[in-house]
Amino acid sequence: MASPSKQDKMNLDQDEVTRAVGERYAAGAQAVEAELCCPVSYDDQYLKVLPTEILERDYGCGDPSKFLNQGETVLDLGSGGGKICYIASQVVGKEGAVIGVDMTPDMLDLARRYREQVAENIGWDNVSFYRGRIEDLELDYDRLDQWLRANPVTDVASYEAMEAERERLCRDEPMVASDSVDVVVSNCVLNLVAPELKVQLFDEIFRVTKDGGRAVISDIVSDREVPLAMQQDPELWSGCISGAFEEQAFAQAFRDAGFSNVEVLVRQQEPWRVVDDIDFRSVTVAAYKGKNARKMDSDSDGGSCPPKSSCC
Repeated sequence: MASPSKQDKMNLDQDEVTRAVGERYAAGAQAVEAELCCPVSYDDQYLKVLPTEILERDYGCGDPSKFLNQGETVLDLGSGGGKICYIASQVVGKEGAVIGVDMTPDMLDLARRYREQVAENIGWDNVSFYRGRIEDLELDYDRLDQWLRANPVTDVASYEAMEAERERLCRDEPMVASDSVDVVVSNCVLNLVAPELKVQLFDEIFRVTKDGGRAVISDIVSDREVPLAMQQDPELWSGCISGAFEEQAFAQAFRDAGFSNVEVLVRQQEPWRVVDDIDFRSVTVAAYKGKNARKMDSDSDGGSCPPKSSCC
């Protein structure tokens, strides 16, 4: 048997990376994990209604909710314990809507556990949480699980039936429909997606965004490409390091997906971490879909970082 190529080895190791990310964030839903990304300052007026458990188990590197408007429909990719969703709910108001998508059941349980309580505190209920992969926003995993409980896979025929149901759900009942969202936000999650799925991820962000809408993404970027050896380290991957985008490549990924313009809203001046002489820092960018998209006001001129406490 031929030995696996370098690409095959990376793909084989990616299974381990995926497990490491899932396990680490599941643990982070049960107890505070200080090393998961970096601390961020939020507007206190929006935190008063949130349970301590959600506040303590929030893992991010920026605050995309600062760039939302009243009445907008917002999609949060990798919504975790729901903090950004519940902040966004207050910003967009009762006329707006917020959708959270996450793949970690423990995180979803945390977010959903307080939905009624937070809605009562805020005065309206406009937040929904779905289980799914952010690089495949058509498939609602909860809906597929429900179907599988009634139609378990036991042989080839039942497997084919499941695949047919999967295709039907994506086609007829997509978790997030095309051109349905005013703003896609995410907070330090895109870097956790496998390299071979990142193009699909950005295509999905573009697909669900309305013409004239935008993506506002906070994530970790590096000052040069992360080498393969670091990409194969599960601990660094789940810690928002190994999957970080090179800074210019991050902006280009939005353009390649079809966004018309990319703007840096916030950029951390000092690195959050330096690993093997590579600088890793937080940025928040806005990418606009269509010529009529309204640009946001950046936090500071030229994308320089606001006070250090609001970065990492």
